Amino acid sequence: MRLPPAILANAEEVLREILRFTAPADSTLSRYFRDHPRLGSRERGAVAEGIYAVLRNKSFFTDFAEAGSGPTMRRLTILGLAEAVGVDSLGGLTEEETEWLARITQIDRNLMPPAMRANMPKWLFDKLVEQYGEAETLLLADALNAPAPLDLRVNSLKATREEVMTALAEAPVLSTPTPYAPLGLRVLQKPALQNMPLFKSGAIEVQDEGSQLLSQIVGAKRGEMVVDFCAGAGGKTLALGALMRNTGRLYAFDVSEKRLAKLKPRLARSGLSNVHPVQIAHERDAKIKRLAGKIDRVLVDAPCSGLGTLRRNPDVKWRQQPQSIVELQAKQAAILNGAARLVKGGGRLVYATCSLLSEENQQVAEQFLLDHPDFALLPMTQVLAEQKIELEMGDYLALLPHKHHTDGFFAAVFERKVVVKVPKADLDAAAPVAAEESAD
Repeated sequence: MRLPPAILANAEEVLREILRFTAPADSTLSRYFRDHPRLGSRERGAVAEGIYAVLRNKSFFTDFAEAGSGPTMRRLTILGLAEAVGVDSLGGLTEEETEWLARITQIDRNLMPPAMRANMPKWLFDKLVEQYGEAETLLLADALNAPAPLDLRVNSLKATREEVMTALAEAPVLSTPTPYAPLGLRVLQKPALQNMPLFKSGAIEVQDEGSQLLSQIVGAKRGEMVVDFCAGAGGKTLALGALMRNTGRLYAFDVSEKRLAKLKPRLARSGLSNVHPVQIAHERDAKIKRLAGKIDRVLVDAPCSGLGTLRRNPDVKWRQQPQSIVELQAKQAAILNGAARLVKGGGRLVYATCSLLSEENQQVAEQFLLDHPDFALLPMTQVLAEQKIELEMGDYLALLPHKHHTDGFFAAVFERKVVVKVPKADLDAAAPVAAEESAD
């Protein structure tokens, strides 16, 4: 069934705005659809997928859109829609455009120069090649340029994974258990979840398997005091609360009142009562100082470039700049230092990002250890074994889309050393003995 010719004009209109990169693509699309309520769900889906196809393939598409005759923006839009819905579903093309599109679709992209095939800015491609090598970077780029699957987390307070799979199958929605996250399900299509009883009851939440694993490695237990330091809309907060079996005390800190407001309806659905959302002004807020040295587990899912989420947010690679990575690194270090104050002796601090770059990941972790000799790095192999997660890692968690089929995530786990205080009387009593031993 062909799309109405007007859809091409709608997609071109919103693409023009999105390519200014003044706001995230998803928020621009949402506003456009609110302003155009007469677009049906099929049309909205086609426009959105067409836009995301352009963002994923911008280098390749721009090269061919500019080479042809006619308006470049219209040709970019045609290429995006053709990628998303298929050439046969496009309506409103001229004969010349149809012939041009047929030629483009026959090109083997594997024969393109590596940087163009990767479809990312040169500065980013060069950084990734330096880290992973060219061959690995191209595999990574191919995975980042493919749409992400839909992952769900089962709320263990409400249902088991098997019960949710059965209920989804009756919908009918096919799903399969995620290979690493013990409460994850990967859905094989994209249903309207918000209308499903499972979602309304709080039995499921949308959460990438990688994000679920970050919550898992925190190791939060019943009755503990835990802090999600950069809680945002609370996906990991909800997972942590369920792992704590709704006991203890879980603080959800964030500087954004708007983000914390998004947590409230999710919290109501979840059935959790141990979560305490707290807005803070910055990482040195007095509210943090009052909890210094009292917290068992702290998760710092730090603000980052978001380059590990390109499957979902392909516009990020075009909106980020090299200078912003430098600024983010300083911010990440400051937040991690502030959060470290909360951790009690023997407690754990987890630093995480959804970035692929060493500047935001290993370099921040290594500098933290240099600046904080009272903390020690726990090898990720040990942490994963404790959680019975069968996943091969070294010192850090490094999830990559082309290897693990998750978003790109990094995590490091630090443990605060326990300082044993010897009573003064014991020290005085030991002094003569020590003197005698040294004399010998």
